[in-house]
Amino acid sequence: MEFCQNLEMGGTTPSAGQIRMVRQQLTIGVHVLIRPRSGDFLYSDVEFEEMKADVTFCKEMGCDGVVVGLLDADGHVDRKRTEELVVLADPMHVTFHRAFDVCRDPFEALEVIVECGCQRLLTSGMRNTAIEGATLIKELVRRANERIQIMPGSGITEANLADIVHITGASTFHASAKVIRNSGMYYINEAINGMGSEVWESSKEKIRHLADILKNL
Repeated sequence: MEFCQNLEMGGTTPSAGQIRMVRQQLTIGVHVLIRPRSGDFLYSDVEFEEMKADVTFCKEMGCDGVVVGLLDADGHVDRKRTEELVVLADPMHVTFHRAFDVCRDPFEALEVIVECGCQRLLTSGMRNTAIEGATLIKELVRRANERIQIMPGSGITEANLADIVHITGASTFHASAKVIRNSGMYYINEAINGMGSEVWESSKEKIRHLADILKNL
């Protein structure tokens, strides 16, 4: 499970309290998103220190992995900082996330990510959704040649999962399975937008359905 908060913003790092509670209550693998804010993946020195602190905390809590993604201003993978996080995270599993999808050159980036020691790459094939980027994902799977696990993600649903499996040849898949849950508030000030009317969360029913599709392929 990739654990994050703020799904409506593409995900950010959960709080320390959330990480501690989830690690205590779940027996499955917990991989925590290390992303201090939404937006681009060019981080300040202060933000990078925050990321390192979060990685250290996840290791102390016994998490199974972390999910990271850092680029430089020219759109290349930030090799130095990525390597530093991989070393810091050891022995946790490290996934490089969809920062990859806005990099300059996917094949150069793939090689750097492998060389940095990441075990998994999450990608939509440099498109908005994995089904749109399926052809590139297939090529990434081929070039990776089992040196790193390529995980398609973004826009994966029960309607397209089987097609993505067949086109890409990938063996693991990422889906947020987001749904909107209406707020339990009885009173809502309609003059204010985005403060109290709805909440985004992952649907366990959708996740179960996706898992059943994979089992039956």
